[in-house]
Amino acid sequence: MRGWHKLETGRREAPAGSVRQPPRRAPPDEAQLLDTQRAFDSVAADYDGPRGNNELIQRMRLTLWDAVHSAAPPGARLLDLGCGTGIDALEFARRGFHVVATDWSPLMVERARARAAAAALQSRVTAMHLGVQQLDRLEGEFDGIYSNFGPLNCAPDLAAVAAECARLLRPGGSLVFSVMGRICPWELGHYALRGRFRRAGVRAARGATAVGMNRHTIWTRYYLPREFYRAFAEHFSLEGYRALSLFMPPPYLVDYYRRRRRWYERLGRLDDRLGALPLLRDMGDHFLIVMRRR
Repeated sequence: MRGWHKLETGRREAPAGSVRQPPRRAPPDEAQLLDTQRAFDSVAADYDGPRGNNELIQRMRLTLWDAVHSAAPPGARLLDLGCGTGIDALEFARRGFHVVATDWSPLMVERARARAAAAALQSRVTAMHLGVQQLDRLEGEFDGIYSNFGPLNCAPDLAAVAAECARLLRPGGSLVFSVMGRICPWELGHYALRGRFRRAGVRAARGATAVGMNRHTIWTRYYLPREFYRAFAEHFSLEGYRALSLFMPPPYLVDYYRRRRRWYERLGRLDDRLGALPLLRDMGDHFLIVMRRR
């Protein structure tokens, strides 16, 4: 289950581990989760192509890959929360890690298994149909846990996820999460200039927000880094966090990038140099946060 970038938020515009138009008011958690599952099932067939892996997404992936690689010991056992079609899991398998890749979308899990088989990496990647709200069913101990592109934004109970991560992660192990943030200057400007003020401010909403994708609904919660960390603070110390796609446009505006690549690559270098600075690190399309198990 991944946070998809090309999302229209608000009103829809069109009708080795072992297993132990949207409504104005959010439905109960179970209904939200089923809505979200159907949305990601609907795009699983091509999600590892341009829909879910364009140039700007790939650039953001590299930051998480480097952070996980730096935080985990060689040959570590990793848990992927919201693996999607397995792009990240296969990358870490190629780097010598063992990955249990989980996702709430069964069709995404099928794609991840197929990718692992095609790459002959089944011995290093185990793909499981398991949502972030079901981690109590998972057994085993991991050296690191990561999640890329916002699956945790879809978790109905972030504190419960934090408690389960603490149970599954060895002491001293790291969490590396890419999370959709509340303050995205590009998004504010893009929609405000078009007079879509409600859409421009949608990340400020509290609680679950309806996000349209492929005529389905994803229920999403947006966070400031300090809001997100609050749910994990009992068990984890904060190592640091940084903005992703602050000066660069968010991935759903990739057409801007494609028209003026050289100019936007300069903005990308500003992301790399300044994205971890105070104040700036609280903004961006996503933030990357690293925590360590006490």
